[in-house]
Amino acid sequence: MKNPRSSQWFQSPGYPGFSHRAWLRSEGFPADIFEGKPVVGICNSWSELNNCNAHLREVAVAVKRGVLAAGGVPLEFPTISLGELFMQPTAMMFRNLMAMDVEESIRANPIDGVVLLCGCDKTTPAQLMGAASADIPAIVVPGGPMLAGRWREHRLGSGTDGRKLFDLYRTGRLTDEEWNEIEGCIARTSGHCTVMGTASTMTSLAEALGMSLPGCANIPAPDSRRLAIAELSGRAAVQLIENNLTPSRIMTRQAFENAITVLMALGGSTNAVIHLIAMAGRLGIRLTLDDFDCISRRTPYLANVRPSGEHLMEDFFYAGGLPVLMNRIGDLLHTNCITVSGQTIGENIAAARSSNDAVIRPREQPLSAEGGIAVLYGNLSPLGAVIKQIAASPELLKHRGRAYVFENHGQMAAQIDSDDLPVDRDSVLVLRNCGPKGAPGMPEWGHIPMPRKLLNQGVSDMVRLSDARMSGVSYGTVVLHVAPESAVGGPLAAVATGDEIILDVPARKLELAVPQEVINQRLSSFVPPPRHHDRGYRRLFLDHVTQAPSGCDFDFLTADYK
Repeated sequence: MKNPRSSQWFQSPGYPGFSHRAWLRSEGFPADIFEGKPVVGICNSWSELNNCNAHLREVAVAVKRGVLAAGGVPLEFPTISLGELFMQPTAMMFRNLMAMDVEESIRANPIDGVVLLCGCDKTTPAQLMGAASADIPAIVVPGGPMLAGRWREHRLGSGTDGRKLFDLYRTGRLTDEEWNEIEGCIARTSGHCTVMGTASTMTSLAEALGMSLPGCANIPAPDSRRLAIAELSGRAAVQLIENNLTPSRIMTRQAFENAITVLMALGGSTNAVIHLIAMAGRLGIRLTLDDFDCISRRTPYLANVRPSGEHLMEDFFYAGGLPVLMNRIGDLLHTNCITVSGQTIGENIAAARSSNDAVIRPREQPLSAEGGIAVLYGNLSPLGAVIKQIAASPELLKHRGRAYVFENHGQMAAQIDSDDLPVDRDSVLVLRNCGPKGAPGMPEWGHIPMPRKLLNQGVSDMVRLSDARMSGVSYGTVVLHVAPESAVGGPLAAVATGDEIILDVPARKLELAVPQEVINQRLSSFVPPPRHHDRGYRRLFLDHVTQAPSGCDFDFLTADYK
């Protein structure tokens, strides 16, 4: 058995080897634990402050069974956990911290391979970033999506339906008692959001990259098959060590192109653009926004799952899950890419068949001929911006309207429900100072709520744009990740209320209808906003975070590009 890393601790001569063995035996392990057995670290992001991952202790037990059955030694260790709903100002601010935690925990400890237990939005990319940098054999086991909620006759998807129902509550169409009932039943089981939000998108992309066993990503959290595949993943981890199959051998340029293709066919979260760029950067693979747009143009959108579709993640799983979707776009994939199963993508998906074509559409009946995300350029976004075009109102994909500018999130929150807010259905809401440095951390503030006065008029969507992100469970005609961000002097800082903004998604254009000399003049007097933090990790973040098109990673963590 090939376990050169752990042997440096446990088979080293003299007192160091003795002390390492003795102190591990204090945990109750027998002496034969050191007889050439591979040590598999179980990297657990369990936390009661992260409801999506709160069941991962049980998943870890199943992984340990698999490791032991395959002749390995499982050793579980914790890292920080990023709870999307609870962390302020945003879990995104701490993704890089978790990635560093994962990387250094792997590097510092006597493990030959690692099983990554994840689920909530940022935990999956953070663990993959850290594992890619450490580059020892690794496999991903997500916790899976929760089951659907139900309120009266309504089947609810956490996140997406909560936002829609909140608009009814804001406008008085739901009572306090009804709103309280919904609170108690919208998220009724363990697991992450049961729509194609960022969590389900990123666990699906981990599988598309080849870093999870086939069919692993979409099994609902309470389903016994979640524990069964966790045990199989523990066995697979031992085999990965035997074959020295590391992340750098699996997550190749072609594998990332597969992941982008799957992202577009899933109608997945816009957040995945940032995360995939960051993950690839850890391996010295340069992904650009143009890569995403090019692949989107040739990839049909097939997964009929909320927020852009009709169904929920458990329906997607029952229909055959990710292997079926990948089978249906197999001609667009690099099927020779190797995976943690030891087989290629093509071998993993060859036998997959759909049991519900209404959920996973056939190629000849796509929900859209193009993928879910489009990339926009123009004088307002010279480095790019993104829009989830399948979640937008078709009539707004080409639009010209006057801007109403919010300087920051606090101003927006204070004004959005005002009955005299000077906007109409044709206005373009602009929110700035919400990017990586400006917020800081690039929170999910880009889904600017619809003004209450317009909701009362029956208007359900309008064009909104910002340098922020939005939750993957969100929807609407929302332009995001405008770069460079306003806080570093990007053109968004030059927009004034009343300026006309031109959005043309088919032409991939985002323009401020103001002469360039006027934009330059306005920017010449730009003053950066005050720094939010001047100590600790938050200072490190502000000093070293990159812009959205570069993945919002730290500039000192990206590998040299190949």
